Amino acid sequence: MKGFLLSLQSEFYKSRKTLGFWAAILLPLILTFFVSIGFYTHANKLSAYPGMILWFQFAGLTLNIMGALLLPMFVIFIAYSVNSIEHKADTWKTLFSLPIAKWSVYSAKFVYALLLLLITLLLFAVFTVGFGDLLGLLKPSLKFADYHAEWILLQIYFKLFLAALGILSIQFLLSLLWSDFLKPMGIGFVLFILGVIAVGTSWTYAYLIPYAHPMLALKSMMPHKPGTPADKIIIDVFTQDVFVSLIIFAVVFVAGFFIVQRKSVK
Repeated sequence: MKGFLLSLQSEFYKSRKTLGFWAAILLPLILTFFVSIGFYTHANKLSAYPGMILWFQFAGLTLNIMGALLLPMFVIFIAYSVNSIEHKADTWKTLFSLPIAKWSVYSAKFVYALLLLLITLLLFAVFTVGFGDLLGLLKPSLKFADYHAEWILLQIYFKLFLAALGILSIQFLLSLLWSDFLKPMGIGFVLFILGVIAVGTSWTYAYLIPYAHPMLALKSMMPHKPGTPADKIIIDVFTQDVFVSLIIFAVVFVAGFFIVQRKSVK
């Protein structure tokens, strides 16, 4: 456990000045900021909407951009950025020769990538709530104060986090084995396009494609239940796509360690 914590701390110090680390923080800030600017400049048109509708329009813009388009590509980038430091410095052999178990080194890197993803999606929820409340103060005609969407947003982004774990595990392993960015990026991009096509055509087995899981998570988020009041929003977190994502995450994580242990990592 001590070796794992030391390795995790080392990952933070090595990557705190990299693009991958700052992208995890700046992406949610920049995206929600520009969405807020759009709402601020169109406040007169949006003031007719009730608070609940206003919140879901505001959060929906960010979710449609991040969840459906940017999230898979962002995960690919994060997975590579965590391992690129060792590839560029050619320190894999040195890292695995330290008096720390390989399992600790491998797990620490994986958990660090996972934490970056978690922080990013948590910041999306926090900034969405923060900017929404700020808009309500700056433009009282926008009825953000009439509805509280904090818990709903946390559930939505938590589901997106779970749905992205399958992609993260696959891309982490690919970026661990290949030093160049093009191979893992190319494979990830092709699988992402397949996922988009599968979801777009409503293919029955689209849930088997990990890169389709974020889009499926958004589609399956609010199932229609007869008799549910219009203002009662129920978020279905643990849907089929999420369970498949978790299974892929667990299998690839364990398999990845054995693959790395048997291969010569340089």
